[in-house]
Amino acid sequence: MGKVVLVAINAKYIHSNLAVYSLRAYAARAGQSVEIKEYTINQPFGDILKDIYKSQPGLLCFSCYIWNKSLVDSLIVEIRKLFPKIWIFTGGPEVTYHADRYLEQDPAVDGVIRGEGEASFLELVEHFQRGGSMEGAASIPGLTVRCGSGICETGGREILDMDELPFPYGDLGDLSNRIIYYESSRGCPFSCSYCLSSLDKKLRFRSLDLVKEELQFFIDQKVPQVKFVDRTFNCDGMRALEIWEFLAGQDQGLTNFHFEIGADLLGEEEIACMRAMRPGLIQLEIGVQSTNQDTIREIHRKTDFERARANVAQIRQGRNIHQHLDLIAGLPYEGYESFMRSFDQVYQMRPQQLQLGFLKVLKGSRMEEMAGHYGCVYMDREPYEVLATRWISYDGILSLKKVESMVEIYHNSGQFCHTLALLEDMFSSPFVFYQELGDFYEKRGYDVISHSRLRRYEILLEFMEERTGSVQGALIESMTVDLYSREKLKSRPVWMKEQTPWKEQIRGYIRRKGLPKTVHIEVLSREVLLFDYRYRDPLTDNVHPSKIFLEHVLR
Repeated sequence: MGKVVLVAINAKYIHSNLAVYSLRAYAARAGQSVEIKEYTINQPFGDILKDIYKSQPGLLCFSCYIWNKSLVDSLIVEIRKLFPKIWIFTGGPEVTYHADRYLEQDPAVDGVIRGEGEASFLELVEHFQRGGSMEGAASIPGLTVRCGSGICETGGREILDMDELPFPYGDLGDLSNRIIYYESSRGCPFSCSYCLSSLDKKLRFRSLDLVKEELQFFIDQKVPQVKFVDRTFNCDGMRALEIWEFLAGQDQGLTNFHFEIGADLLGEEEIACMRAMRPGLIQLEIGVQSTNQDTIREIHRKTDFERARANVAQIRQGRNIHQHLDLIAGLPYEGYESFMRSFDQVYQMRPQQLQLGFLKVLKGSRMEEMAGHYGCVYMDREPYEVLATRWISYDGILSLKKVESMVEIYHNSGQFCHTLALLEDMFSSPFVFYQELGDFYEKRGYDVISHSRLRRYEILLEFMEERTGSVQGALIESMTVDLYSREKLKSRPVWMKEQTPWKEQIRGYIRRKGLPKTVHIEVLSREVLLFDYRYRDPLTDNVHPSKIFLEHVLR
């Protein structure tokens, strides 16, 4: 009959695929043996094809997402040539919606496992192992399959009780140093029109006793990071608080937990709990998406921005939790000027990371239904990204792409904190700074070249020199602080202030104080800074320099 093989192709090696592990665990509990094959989109096509071939599958199932769909399609074409008679199924959000159309367009695929797949997958495996026919699979709920010359869509399936799902990670194996994805709930109480989670209204939770037991497993196994995939983790505030209090109480100082939350839903107790946590124990992803209230209403999103802003500020004051805020460009009623305002308002909330994303018009979403009404033009192929709408042109989208790139390089890297604080005050708004910097990159041809970190600083100097006619010493010093906050440089850039006059005094100070040779002391125009690389900020990995008196160094 051949083996049953589940294939996941991840965006990066450090990622893992919760879906295939959950499917395997559910099947294993019923006595079915399933093999998992995980790859990345960056692996050579031939190597993936060879490895799948060597597994000699009889039933081969692929997990499909916007980042891997084209690669999966190409693999299936070649696999079908090598194995004309095996069963090939796909599943996941990329094929669940319009599954019949997908099968019409891809004759090499036998069927689709739609939506929540554990029970349907198990029945398919059992049917296959009994030697059943493809036509017979049409009686299994939750599938769309080929029936002779036609396509049959079987009925829907009742959703599972979350406690019926076995824990997917009994043996971590090679996952121990990768990001582990975990779910304590399924469904979403909200109706955001761009999101597929809004289609699953049956919100249900895994019991807290099970969740705590499984989180304890991750802590005991010293897993570096666990990412909850719950769509709005704190939609039940008291439940979220109990889990956060549990993590704080069981913390061993190693594992980080990532949550996607609604910041405006946080109450005083949750924020107080967070403020008392070890720095780095948890991190938060917060989807703001837009501050334009017309946009928020149109996409059926319920957000109190002012409350979200206040809560983000309270969390930031604790200096112990990494906050990642999201914006989406290309939403209805959000033109270029409106997005600029949204950007500046969210940027002023000072998150550790600000992700400027672009609308993906996903299959099955309300946004797909309304695309014509919005004049929304988007890519036919994944990631189905917006190209233009009634409110923003493609030129506008391209300008925002430049801003996105600059934000990623200079803000989200965390390597230019002091420099950005100085430069932002020289422009009418943060958005204008990143916009002008992106234009400069494009004009000089720097946007198509890969640059070292030191080169990024040099380009900033070039940019400001062209804009102002000279480079201020304050800018040089802020860049110096940023560079040494990350690491002790092996060689100094030519634009840095020379330190030779104080070289011997600095060495003497380090000896007198019994400091390790790994520290760095920098003499600036108005202060002397000590960088001790033994003590780093757990949120940014940067060193916070401490001031010392020049006369102490020169003694």
